[in-house]
Amino acid sequence: MIKVYGIPNCDTIKKARRWLEANGVDYAFHDYKKAGVPEDRLKQWVKKAGWEALLNRRGTTWRKLDLSVRDSIDEASAIAVMLAHPASIKRPVIESGKLLLIGFDEADYRKLL
Repeated sequence: MIKVYGIPNCDTIKKARRWLEANGVDYAFHDYKKAGVPEDRLKQWVKKAGWEALLNRRGTTWRKLDLSVRDSIDEASAIAVMLAHPASIKRPVIESGKLLLIGFDEADYRKLL
């Protein structure tokens, strides 16, 4: 089963979910706002993809962080930021077995799903 992690009102999440539904892909949705970020999953994603790939440095959440946090970011502090501020995680994160996709790129979805 494919699991989609994110925030339901995110435009990128909406695009990904529409694409999955239009292509008949069954999935379960994990809402960060309601269920939080599973710390064990986040650490596995960081191990597999790197914290740089997961941390959304373009969003409002990142820009609102104290400059000292942004300037001294490393793996440990990035994990802490993502756990405390789920909106700072690039969306969606899609997991299925060994498959891990971060963000929405239709070409990647077609190849891997």
